[in-house]
Amino acid sequence: MTSCSAASCIRVILCRHASMARSVILAALCIANPFLVPHATAELLSGRPITIVIPFTPGASADTLQRILARKVSADTGQVLVVESRPGGGGAIGAAVVKQASPDGHTLFQANSATHAANVSLYATLAYDPVKDFRPITLMWTFPQVLAIPLDSPAKSVADLVALAKSKPGGLSFASQGSGASGHLLGEMLKVRTGANMVHVPYRGAGPAGLDLAAGRVDFFFVSYSSILPFLQAGKVRALAVTSPEPLPALPQVPTMRHAGFDGMELDAWFGLVAPAGTPDAVIDKLNSAFVAAIAQPDVVRQIMEQGARPQASTPREFAAFMASETERIGRIVRAVGAKGE
Repeated sequence: MTSCSAASCIRVILCRHASMARSVILAALCIANPFLVPHATAELLSGRPITIVIPFTPGASADTLQRILARKVSADTGQVLVVESRPGGGGAIGAAVVKQASPDGHTLFQANSATHAANVSLYATLAYDPVKDFRPITLMWTFPQVLAIPLDSPAKSVADLVALAKSKPGGLSFASQGSGASGHLLGEMLKVRTGANMVHVPYRGAGPAGLDLAAGRVDFFFVSYSSILPFLQAGKVRALAVTSPEPLPALPQVPTMRHAGFDGMELDAWFGLVAPAGTPDAVIDKLNSAFVAAIAQPDVVRQIMEQGARPQASTPREFAAFMASETERIGRIVRAVGAKGE
């Protein structure tokens, strides 16, 4: 691939890692290409504001990052964007709302690795079809997860946590952002991997789960860095490990799960935008151009990375292929660990 200077382009690459049978979209982010940035006077879509429905509670990392991106798109295009929270049902409530919306581009859904991959295998029936009811726009970012525990937990390592689960009557409980979320699947993976007694407790978002973790009402939680950061800063929880291949820059002293002796525990949460089925190609293309351009901007890249996420972007076709691959891959994990939607 031809190299690009610091002031040239955003290049989106779709790669296939043969050994893992998965597609990974990598965004090679460069800056300041004037052809990528919409004119501020050119409103994206005429008429009413664009509403982005997110399946999480306000204040969650997905909410924070969506608002950052929405503000940039609004500044670039003059279009008013509204971020609306519709949590519950493992994301099914928000997805069903957008499924029924008019296919004109004014109502979008923040799809993620739960709603548009895991839920297909977790639930016998869904109120929406992730493929037939939506049109992909772009991938936006991915999150590695942090294994967090209450401050007063006796565990000093992942091995300690597992030993505690095996020795404690009734085992340990683990929180998740909701059924099918990365926190749910990672907890189930650790349970199956170790044979320890671990009980899943789903919440409607990372915020309520973090509060209960800090209070000691649950024993551990796989969660994004930005969602657990306020609790880390307040000294109410501790980070035992991260699920990324390398330590997070924000937590350089915290080992990876692999370095802690638990290979195969890498599972990122990913987030993208979709529109209702039937949305015209021209509208999808406009939305893709605006959001991909916003994701490429240096201030947005910085803010996304400060939240512990990785900015990523794609064409609609690449995002569709990515979701299909992730549905298959995550489905294998769900079946292997016996996870069920709750």
